[in-house]
Amino acid sequence: MRMPVPVIEWASDWVYATRATLRHLGGRWPEAEYTRGSGRAVLLIPGVYETWQFMRPIADRLVELGHPVHALDALGYNRRSIRDSASLGQAYLRKRDLTDVVIVAHSKGGLIGKHMMAVNDRERRVAKMVTVNTPFSGSPLARIAVGRTLREFRPAGETVRLLSKELEVNSRITSISSKQDPFVPPDTSLTGGENLRVPIVGHFRPLGNPEVIREVVSRV
Repeated sequence: MRMPVPVIEWASDWVYATRATLRHLGGRWPEAEYTRGSGRAVLLIPGVYETWQFMRPIADRLVELGHPVHALDALGYNRRSIRDSASLGQAYLRKRDLTDVVIVAHSKGGLIGKHMMAVNDRERRVAKMVTVNTPFSGSPLARIAVGRTLREFRPAGETVRLLSKELEVNSRITSISSKQDPFVPPDTSLTGGENLRVPIVGHFRPLGNPEVIREVVSRV
């Protein structure tokens, strides 16, 4: 039986999300500051209704280590379909001629990243992906969601079912999940992928957790 998320943990999760949203109001993606590194290139893909600011703690650490970090500014608040967002991501890699890329994603971003790897990336520009709290099998909550953006996560949805059948790329994916997440089912594991559960509660807050950041960085 799934245990309810403690109120204080739920509140802390939303505090993190609110702060990330407010930070985004301060300006656009500072591309020159983040893409100057000479290490392995990273493409950030945040979750639904999120901007890169949600993933800033991870991005900042990667930049410190010399990795050029790219973000899809045109993605906005990530309300496009998974398929269209994946096309946008692949077009970005092609335009910048980026290769041996590691996608670092959160939630819906992991579905976009897997779509890129399994469907869009015929040139094999993406080496692997590390993602946090991605509902690879969909989320039952999407069945009662209002609007097309969230309903796309239905377990029976076309895109979720399509990606569930794409097993070949799973060996290049690390799926990190919280021990409790109010939005994502307990099982986010991928057959043949690396599945890691961390002792943290929340959907957003793990993105700023030092342990999660270490796990992500070590795989880039």
